[in-house]
Amino acid sequence: MKIALYTRYLSPTFHDELEQLASALHRRDVATVEVGNSLAADGCDFFFSIGGDGTLLSAVHLIAGRPIPVVGINFGHLGFLTTVGREDFDQLVDDLLAGRYTVEPRTLLHVEVKGAPQLTSSALNEVSLHRIDDTNLLRTDLFVGDDFVASYDGDGLLVATPTGSTAYSLSCGGPILTPDSGCFVVTPIAVHNLSLRPIIVPDNATLRLVTAPGSSVNLGTDSRHSTLPGGSEIVLTREPFTVSLVRLRDQSFFSAIQQKLNWGGVPR
Repeated sequence: MKIALYTRYLSPTFHDELEQLASALHRRDVATVEVGNSLAADGCDFFFSIGGDGTLLSAVHLIAGRPIPVVGINFGHLGFLTTVGREDFDQLVDDLLAGRYTVEPRTLLHVEVKGAPQLTSSALNEVSLHRIDDTNLLRTDLFVGDDFVASYDGDGLLVATPTGSTAYSLSCGGPILTPDSGCFVVTPIAVHNLSLRPIIVPDNATLRLVTAPGSSVNLGTDSRHSTLPGGSEIVLTREPFTVSLVRLRDQSFFSAIQQKLNWGGVPR
């Protein structure tokens, strides 16, 4: 077995834990390679993202389109997308070697900005539009297919995948979607018209976001940001490929929201 190790902005205080992870792998004759680009991960059985959710998002963009299962190892805080924490290295390696895991395919958004092909990208969590000028509301028109849905006046608008439904969208009042939902959620950000609520659309639809002429707007694709002029049109579709996230045998989406979002209670 060969495993790619990927870190980003890892604090020097975690050097010992990183050595412990490498030791747990090497004791079991697992080869490792530290990667800084996508080509270095070719031929690896797993891709270890070592950090927090931001590191995992970066890892996904690094290997986009490659069928390498991603294991998130939480060196951060919440780590909602990650698989294990720093205290579980030996159990993680044993479970992977024994096949005690499942692989969850996760949908991504394909992002195209009309007239700006250099900004074409993908997003695992969400695509967001946010106003830059604090004195004016941002108006965004939403189209699903050929149908006009609404004009949103507010701080902005975001479109989240099921994976991203527990991130920015949730903090803006959007619903939680299970990873296999087959849909996207459009969530207003501090919308001026309170009758405009989050809306769920099928993930085979084409979404168009058109901003009003005038002020510039911030385009966010996961943790990356670009500035667009007013009057921009952003086209969103489902990527033809997915990302594979590893879950161990005793883990599930619902156990993650119970443990990491503090959902309480026990079954009766």
